[in-house]
Amino acid sequence: MTSRRIAFLDVDGTILDHGKTIARSTVEAVRGARAAGHYVYLSTGRAAGDIHPDVIKIGFDGAISNGGAYATVGDLSVVCDPMPRDAIEALITYMDASGLLYLLQTDTAVYASAQVQQTLEELMRSWVSSHSDEDSAQTAPQEVPRFRDVADIDLTQVAKAVFLSERTDAVERAQADLKDQFHVVAGSMPLPGGSNGEIGMRGTTKGSAILSVLTHLAIDPSAAISIGDSWNDVEMFEVCGVGIAMGNAPAALQKLADEVTTSVRDDGIWNAFCKHGLI
Repeated sequence: MTSRRIAFLDVDGTILDHGKTIARSTVEAVRGARAAGHYVYLSTGRAAGDIHPDVIKIGFDGAISNGGAYATVGDLSVVCDPMPRDAIEALITYMDASGLLYLLQTDTAVYASAQVQQTLEELMRSWVSSHSDEDSAQTAPQEVPRFRDVADIDLTQVAKAVFLSERTDAVERAQADLKDQFHVVAGSMPLPGGSNGEIGMRGTTKGSAILSVLTHLAIDPSAAISIGDSWNDVEMFEVCGVGIAMGNAPAALQKLADEVTTSVRDDGIWNAFCKHGLI
C-alpha cells in the first residue's frame, strides 16, 4: 500500500447529485479507499442532522459539517464552534431588513419559517421531477427535506445561515454588508432565478476545520486531497495538498482548484481516487 492519504469530500454536487442520486462508483471508491487504509471524511455545508442517510451509510471516518463549524473524528468532536448569540441576532435582523428568506442550521437540524419551508419543498419537488429520468446506474433518491419551525430554535446553537432572494445580486450585497464579521459565499441551490448564499462566522470555513482534523490526526496537509463543486469548497482547496474541482463545478471555481475531475454523474470521485492512488 502507498502511504496513507486522507480525502475530504463535499456532499451536494460531489457525492449526491443535488438531492437526488449517488453514483455506485462513488460508494465503491469510498469503501475501497478505506479498505486500502486511507481516511475518507465528509466535508459539507449541511448540518450533520441533515445529511442524507444513504450518504452516511457509505461509511466515513468522520465529518466536517455546517461549513466548518463542526467536525468529528470518528465519534469524537474536534470542532464545535456555533455562532455567538449576539452575532446571530444581528444577522437575523439584517436578513429580515433585507427581505431575505432564510433558514438556520444547528448541528442536529435545520430550522425555517413556514414560508421558507414551502418555498424549498416546491423547489426540491421541481428539481426531482425534472431529473426523474436519470441513468439507472444511480441510486439513493432524496426525499423532500423536512425542517423544524424556526420559532423553536435555540439561538445559542446556530452554526450557519442559508438565504434565498429574488435579487440576483443578493450574495454580493451581503458580502459587502457583512464582511467585517461574517463569511458569505454563493450557495448551490438549483434555483430557477434570483440567488442564494451561505453565511458563517468570519474565519469559520471547511478549510479551518480540515486543519483542525489534520492536527488531531497528526497528518501533514500535503497528504490531503479535497474534492468539491461549490464556493464553500474554496478554503478546503487552499489547505489541502491537492484541491480537486468536480467537472460540474462552475468554471470560475474550477480555475481555483489544482485539477478538475469528471462530473458527479460521470464517476468524478472514482476517477480522482484512481488518479491519486487511493484505489
